[in-house]
Amino acid sequence: MNSLDGKTLFITGASRGIGLAIARRAARDGANIVIAAKSAVPNPRLPGTIHTAAAEVEAAGGQALAIQCDIRDEAGVEAAVAAAAERFGGIDILVNNASAIWLKGIAETPMKRFDLMQQVNARGTFLVTQKCLPHLLKAANPHVLTLAPPPSLDPKWWAPHTGYTLAKMGMSFVTLGLAAELAGRGIAINALWPRTIIATDALNMIPGVDTRGCRTPEIVADAAHAVLVRPASGFTGRFLIDEEVLGEAGVTDFSGYAVDPGRPLLPDLFLD
Repeated sequence: MNSLDGKTLFITGASRGIGLAIARRAARDGANIVIAAKSAVPNPRLPGTIHTAAAEVEAAGGQALAIQCDIRDEAGVEAAVAAAAERFGGIDILVNNASAIWLKGIAETPMKRFDLMQQVNARGTFLVTQKCLPHLLKAANPHVLTLAPPPSLDPKWWAPHTGYTLAKMGMSFVTLGLAAELAGRGIAINALWPRTIIATDALNMIPGVDTRGCRTPEIVADAAHAVLVRPASGFTGRFLIDEEVLGEAGVTDFSGYAVDPGRPLLPDLFLD
């Protein structure tokens, strides 16, 4: 299988950035995309809504269902999953993309921000996977793909921003645990992480990051596509890196993904 034609993808945080890029790539195959995100009205500081994302998906050749959904809200997630299954007849693929970030130390981290990261990242990943699970178990080639790094206990990744690292590694450990728990059930439960920092609108809100040293979200989208078209059985519990996935697929030139090919690339967090 090398196409997602007719598959239904439930993607969290798909109104912009990497989630939207994954949605557009799948839409080019003719996939059905459920855009589950909070942004329903335009924000001058952060472009993109579930409605603009749906328009982009349909322009790319897919079918779209835009659902305003806060993945911290269990009832809201249940309703979103039910609406997706009713519209498209099931769910084949879940992409846990939604994430909250705050790159500060303990003294500069308000507890409200700390709680947001834990609730969105680790808890949200667990919750959305739980609610999608009954549909995934009925799918022909089910995948759960979470945007999370390889687990690490190296203090260098914890010292600068313990709250964020805890939340992001929480997504990684949820992936690790669920892959083991559901081994033999036919669902591929894996994580994907970029080798370099990805230029997104949200990144522009973080001071000190020069997006000219980044790659575009399309590299993660192409890597995600390469993962999601693979047979799910036996392919689980992996912590995948975008460059390595694309290399296995025969891609050797990544220069087209660079925002500015003349700039040195910035390595992403959590990777040596």
